[in-house]
Amino acid sequence: MLKHLYDTDCVTWSPQGKLFQVEYAMEAVKQGSICLGLKSNEYVVLCSLKRQPSELAGYQEKQFKIDDHMAIAIAGLTADARVLCKYMRTECLEYKYTYESHHPVGRLVFKVAEKSQHKTQSGAKRPYGVGLLVAGIDPNGVHLFETCPSGNYYEYKCQAIGSRSQAARTYFESWFHLFEKSTLEQLILHGLSALKKAIMEDEELNERNVEVGILGKNQKFIHLNAQELKDYIVKLETFNANTQIQQE
Repeated sequence: MLKHLYDTDCVTWSPQGKLFQVEYAMEAVKQGSICLGLKSNEYVVLCSLKRQPSELAGYQEKQFKIDDHMAIAIAGLTADARVLCKYMRTECLEYKYTYESHHPVGRLVFKVAEKSQHKTQSGAKRPYGVGLLVAGIDPNGVHLFETCPSGNYYEYKCQAIGSRSQAARTYFESWFHLFEKSTLEQLILHGLSALKKAIMEDEELNERNVEVGILGKNQKFIHLNAQELKDYIVKLETFNANTQIQQE
């Protein structure tokens, strides 16, 4: 059977038991530029690689602040990410107006996953072609979630999504046991090291194509500025040399 007979909507199953439009949306996430997150007991750090469509264009934003206690990093279609970002911001505002407190992170992630899953139940709609890494702080602690176009969501100690993200996940598998008690500087350097593992050989990390966001128990979400990014990238070579020695 031809594949295109079963990919015209989200409610037609193929003979293999697949929904091709959902798989296409998942592929859009895999083709997006990489973003990753990692957390300790006190902080969660988001790192993203920014792309520019052409030499005449600026770099595309990869991280969005949702509230003082929550932010997202995206891989996939930015237009779909803006829709979900607006939804999450609205939910946070409504919750704060009603209960005078921050929206619980896990509950909002569940709402986003449910909204994504509804898009897979109607032939007149399509799945969101974007994956989110959601960083948040609430009374239950520090959180890092991933949401998928299929409606699934997971909580992680560290995770990477997007193009060439497997290299970053392999790096995390070697070092994640240290993250829980790491300082903020160590988390940032581990994040940048994982990002460096995932880029092409002819690419370099610099303050223009890297985006780093920080969130902590006593720290509202902020982005590192260009000078701070430059300083951390300079420290990266020494940090990588030291971790290599530890591994040996």
